[in-house]
Amino acid sequence: MLEINDLSVSYGAIRAVRGVSFSVGKGELVSLLGANGAGKSSTIKCIAGALKAAGGSIALEGKDITTANPEQVIRAGLATVPETRDVFPDLTVAENLMLGAYIHRRDQAGNRQNLEKLHTLFPRLAERSNQPAGTLSGGEQQMLVIARALMARPRVLLLDEPSLGLAPAIVERIFEMIETLKKSGLTILLVEQNVNQALSVADRAYVMRLGAIATSGTAEEIRATSDLSAHYLGG
Repeated sequence: MLEINDLSVSYGAIRAVRGVSFSVGKGELVSLLGANGAGKSSTIKCIAGALKAAGGSIALEGKDITTANPEQVIRAGLATVPETRDVFPDLTVAENLMLGAYIHRRDQAGNRQNLEKLHTLFPRLAERSNQPAGTLSGGEQQMLVIARALMARPRVLLLDEPSLGLAPAIVERIFEMIETLKKSGLTILLVEQNVNQALSVADRAYVMRLGAIATSGTAEEIRATSDLSAHYLGG
């Protein structure tokens, strides 16, 4: 579904991502792990079209999207949940969700059907449908931005640090939802610092260090790497 080949990302003279290659198969949940500054978020932003690649290529279902802008990437079937957890605070939960369906705005029946499914997955959002998004808790806002991305009906979902700044009990709930999405057949690329949580839902994982892939393998193989924390995650 997603093929990253020799990808590089630069901020001026600083090379944040250096020759990164990895793939995500249909229906897989792949985790991209690493400490702060490892290049994970820069990689995600480049895939999402928010940053331009300095080199390499990005393909979605065999189609080159390396130079695509964010709207083109979403229309191609890939939606991103950024780590910044941005909502439109003065709009209601329902209005935020419908903004996620903008590319399908002419298919109102399909949007209503999708919304019903998401209300089942995120019942808290259904309860707060008419509430301003800015009044939600951090965990509820994370649910909202995930659901809003799903309103675009993506075939690939990119999740950037979904556990960031959340209480442990809320993190557990978020990862239960991610597991449910995985079981539905959705292809997911998960960027996460919480190694144990990420590996608990992942099929495979890649570990980034200093802008490059340091190691990769199945979740079980990565979990069995005794020096993972010390050498790759800054522990």
